Amino acid sequence: MNSKQQIMVVDDDVAICEFLRMFLDGLGYHGVTVNNAEQAVQQYTAERPEAVIMDVVMPGNMDGLGALAAFKKIDREVPVIVISGQGRTNTVVRAMKLGAFDFVSKPFDEADLESLLAEALRQRRPSRDVPPRESRDGLPPYPQDMLFGDSPRMREVTELIERAASTDVTVLIRGESGTGKELVARALYRASARRDRPFVKVNCAALPSELLESELFGFERGAFTGAIHQKPGKFEFANKGTMFLDEIGDMSFPLQAKLLQVLQDGEFTRLGGKQDVRVDVRIVAATNRDLLRAVADGQFRDDLFFRLNVVSIDMPPLRERRDEIPALTEHFLRRYSEEYGKPYTDVSPETKRLFMEYAWPGNIRELQNLVRRAVVLGTEAAVRKEIGLGFTVAARRTLPAPGPAIDIASAAPAASAVPAAVATPPPPEQASIDGNTSLKDISRIAAREAERVLILRMLQQTRWNRKEAAQILGISYKALLYKIKDAGLDKAPLP
Repeated sequence: MNSKQQIMVVDDDVAICEFLRMFLDGLGYHGVTVNNAEQAVQQYTAERPEAVIMDVVMPGNMDGLGALAAFKKIDREVPVIVISGQGRTNTVVRAMKLGAFDFVSKPFDEADLESLLAEALRQRRPSRDVPPRESRDGLPPYPQDMLFGDSPRMREVTELIERAASTDVTVLIRGESGTGKELVARALYRASARRDRPFVKVNCAALPSELLESELFGFERGAFTGAIHQKPGKFEFANKGTMFLDEIGDMSFPLQAKLLQVLQDGEFTRLGGKQDVRVDVRIVAATNRDLLRAVADGQFRDDLFFRLNVVSIDMPPLRERRDEIPALTEHFLRRYSEEYGKPYTDVSPETKRLFMEYAWPGNIRELQNLVRRAVVLGTEAAVRKEIGLGFTVAARRTLPAPGPAIDIASAAPAASAVPAAVATPPPPEQASIDGNTSLKDISRIAAREAERVLILRMLQQTRWNRKEAAQILGISYKALLYKIKDAGLDKAPLP
């Protein structure tokens, strides 16, 4: 009998199912996949997995929301993480009201899904041993010494963490997306006196305001249509522990007032409730926005800002810590070679040079994902192409002042990138850029053509194996088929 915790994945996209199964198996879980909602309900009834990760938009007589309602009738406590590319507010609201544990939009960050799943399983069965890849506190074993580095600015970050961790003051972590703000929050937690208590993360940008309020503070039975039972909020789960509020700058103004009350008084009222709930929670917040500007623009409360900004930690972007790129690359290579059972091989000198010259707009997360892709596919080709496209996009951002009329072909990436021997079908919208064209239109046309050229190149490289091309490009098979048709590539001659 398999002793690993079983996680069911429900999605009509076979490629997504296979990816998530491998992802879960790599984390020490036992992933099982189902491609339609009706079968998922039958299989859930028979096997009772520990948790479900499920798309909501699926063909057939039953969609994901119908399956979610069925799961909750069988076992009200089962955590169901809803994952979808739709991102529509009404879908999110319905899913959360039906009892979904949380909602993740495609494309998702794997580290976020990993920690979210660990938190869901902890809350359901706190006495059960955690999966093999988790540390004793139930959190993914982030390599903080590797990701923090040894540059002067990162030594300053480490020093601030050491000073602030032993206190209960609120900490505001600022920096671009992908710089490692969550790693700082977890480091603060692990070095604090609350390390044996819960660590609860909430992404304030992932949910609409009305749902975020019920997630943070919970609700009473009958508080709204669909509230068939009382639900504690994240603050209650985090009692005596640490709450990490990611993307705090996206929290609505009215909700900021309720958060301020918790910071000041340590109490709040559940949605639809009449009695105060007292909690003892340490707050760590993060943002990639300029909160001082948001305060000046009236979008963020000044009193809340000063409450959060007791200690401020600024995370520098990766382009300002280039000396750490080689060590980070080696770390990710070793990590994913072990995780996916691939032989460890160092990257080539040419790729190392590209890594050192690239601006890394996605920071450490972008480097991590590119190295993962190279390990999984066993080739650096896709990584080099993506970086090349990144250089092209960056170059367009610094285009000189408009001159004579430019043909659209000149806005595409280097023409030599596509072999001359291959017949390239014309794009569906052939347009020229003249003096009356807006800069926004130029950007749109250039980006569209750049995407078209890259997709064609990938299709040629994979001999029109669309599934393989989608994996290299990092998009779903369905999305690639749509883009192929949209770009007019479905009319291209096959090799």
